[in-house]
Amino acid sequence: MALAAATGGRIAAESGQITTVHALRDVSLEIRPGDRVGLIGHNGSGKTSLLRLLGGVYEPTAGRAEIVGHVTSLIDVTLGMDFEATGYENIRLRALIMGVPKSKINELTPRIVEFSGLGDYLSMPVRTYSSGMVLRLAFSTVTCMQPEILLMDEWISVGDDEFVQKAEARLSEIVDNASILVLASHNKKIIDELCNVKVRMERGQILDIQRTGTD
Repeated sequence: MALAAATGGRIAAESGQITTVHALRDVSLEIRPGDRVGLIGHNGSGKTSLLRLLGGVYEPTAGRAEIVGHVTSLIDVTLGMDFEATGYENIRLRALIMGVPKSKINELTPRIVEFSGLGDYLSMPVRTYSSGMVLRLAFSTVTCMQPEILLMDEWISVGDDEFVQKAEARLSEIVDNASILVLASHNKKIIDELCNVKVRMERGQILDIQRTGTD
C-alpha cells in the first residue's frame, strides 16, 4: 500500500511474476480547439503520464487516444539529443524526431542558429557545452515551428539569464497561437491565468473537470 501511494497508481501483480503500475485508469477527456487545459494534482497523480500518452510516448493498454493535429512536447526538450554529435547535427536530429521534413530543416536551421546565439559552438560536440548551452540549443530547436497542440510539464524557463527573457517571449507567443495547450503544473497562479479547463487528478484518475467560458 505504501508503494501504491508513492507511485500514485494502482499496483497489480500479473501471473505472480511481473509487477505493473496502472498510471492511468478510466480516463475520459475531450479537449476542444481553443482549450487551455491545466492538469492539477500531487506528484504521482498521473499528470505526466497523461501528457506522455497525448504526445504518443505511451500507447493506451485499454481504450483509445485520438489526437488530431501536430503535437509539440516540451516535457523533455533535450529528448533525443546525441551529446557526441555537434550542435548542427543535433538540430537536424531533433527536428527529424519532431517529424520536420528534411527540406524544411534546411530552411529552419539559420533561424534556430540565430535564436540559440551559440555561434561557433554549434560546430563542436554537445558534450563540451554547459548545461545552459544544451538547454538553449534544445529549446531553440523544439520551438522552431508553431505547434497546433502544445504539451508542457510545468512552465519552463531555460538557459542563462541572458537567454531567459527571449525564451519566455517565444514561449508566450507559441502558447498564444497554439490551437490547444495542455499544461501540468503545481503553480495555481499560472493555471488560473492560462487555462479555461482545469482537470484535477489523483492516483491515475480524473476526479473533477472544471470548464469556464462559453461551451
